Amino acid sequence: MTTAPPPSPGVPAGPTSEQSGEMSHREILEALSGLLLAMFVAMLSSTVVANALPAIVTDLDGSQTGYTWVVVATLLTMTATTPIWGKLADLFSKKMLVQVALVIFGVGSLAAGLAPSMELLIGARAFQGLGVGGLTALVQVVIASMVSPRERGRYAGYIGAVFAIATVSGPLIGGLIVDSPLGWRGTFFVGIPVAVLAFVVLQRTLHLPVVRRPVSIDYLGATLIVAGVSLVLVWVSLAGGEFAWWSAPTAMMLGAAAVVIAAAVYVEARVAEEPVVPLRLFRDRTTSLATLASVMIGLAMFGSTVYLSQYFQLGRGMSPTRAGLMSVCMVGGLLVSSIATGRIITRTGLWKRWLVGGTALVIVGLALLGTIDASIPLWLIGIYMAVLGVGIGATMQNLVLAVQNSAKASDLGAASSVVAFFRSMGGSVGVSVLGAVLAHQVADQVAAGLRRMGVEAPTGGTGSIPDLSALPAPVRALYEQSFGEATGHLFLIAVPFAVVALVCVVLIKEVPLRTTTGDSVGEQVAPEATEDLAPTQRTR
Repeated sequence: MTTAPPPSPGVPAGPTSEQSGEMSHREILEALSGLLLAMFVAMLSSTVVANALPAIVTDLDGSQTGYTWVVVATLLTMTATTPIWGKLADLFSKKMLVQVALVIFGVGSLAAGLAPSMELLIGARAFQGLGVGGLTALVQVVIASMVSPRERGRYAGYIGAVFAIATVSGPLIGGLIVDSPLGWRGTFFVGIPVAVLAFVVLQRTLHLPVVRRPVSIDYLGATLIVAGVSLVLVWVSLAGGEFAWWSAPTAMMLGAAAVVIAAAVYVEARVAEEPVVPLRLFRDRTTSLATLASVMIGLAMFGSTVYLSQYFQLGRGMSPTRAGLMSVCMVGGLLVSSIATGRIITRTGLWKRWLVGGTALVIVGLALLGTIDASIPLWLIGIYMAVLGVGIGATMQNLVLAVQNSAKASDLGAASSVVAFFRSMGGSVGVSVLGAVLAHQVADQVAAGLRRMGVEAPTGGTGSIPDLSALPAPVRALYEQSFGEATGHLFLIAVPFAVVALVCVVLIKEVPLRTTTGDSVGEQVAPEATEDLAPTQRTR
């Protein structure tokens, strides 16, 4: 900590930086290094495992449903707990909470890396998601507590760079680890040393006052929302396999889901003092349309792209490392688009044209990827992925920007979190629904192909994911063709959802971006942001 100058005679000494929360640029950078490490490990956990999933499912004798739930489990717990972590930050030490989230993440990663079965792996991934949700929410909260709103843009570039590095390097690192002696288990272990380093750095550099305010944490609402959505996702995963689509279990599960979701709406509207999803925000047209668009984009993007690694490995016979290299095409388009459109929007203040154009490119990219099969040239797939990446880069961040620009200062945090909440929930639904579609299509095509060949189905049935290298050449070719064609169908299924997103975006009314913060024009400052401001800034 820097040494403050001695107080003038007769003037009481001001608070220290730790007492007031004011930090010098150097102190902020030192603490930011630990926060960025925490954010990096949270983002990396989502991307590094992508190219390991085929090997994981094969090694643990899993199925396509298991493949899906290794992803969905983390998304669900992350989505459900993100707003709760944010509320806890108003009650307890933010530094302690970040460190607790790092510990939870580390324990979950260790358990996932040691998991002897798919069931325990999915449980460990769900526990890991609790920590990821905390890191995702708390890093932003802590940065807001260290830096005033007017200075926050100075440090935004560091966050964007870390996000980009984790996104780009994750699939590559995952592929290299899977192909190394560490195997797929190493993809879970790799984040633990980074989490430990982040813990130590934050312990030494982060010094914030604990400013508490009365809050009411909506545990009931969050539980009901996730329980209702989970029932639907479990039904999608099991229907058609464990029981018929139209059957008594279907009626029971969907009926229970409807009751639980209705109860969640009632709790959010009438019971919760500070709901996870404040329904009053949807009175604003921009918020309503942008939230629906975010659900559709999340469903289309997460639901289709999460299976690309499986396509490259099982449909094209690539190694995990080569599959990771293919992801650079989409991520590169995303990075270029997000940076370029962000700078143009900052300069001009006009955003809707880029949002409409980006959503249109998402539709084009999904439609092009809907044509892929087991024989299409890889360079052409790379172009299609780049188109989709450019569209996503111009869409995702600008949907949040549109909501933030229309929201009151007092609703800024709630409105932003609602968009992120529903985008993640849409991603969970997309991964589960399209995963079920993929499983059924592959199983049907493989079964039909084996019957034509007069070959007995492999142990575990056609719904399992076999070790392709151990299969006879004709059977292996059948599996590759089936995965290739079925993956293309997933992108076609995602197109209508992206079209709905485009309609929503077109209906949003463009409001020129504000050049001042809400506080500077006399609007009410969000209660959770008051501790961001120095004492002199709180006084008008």
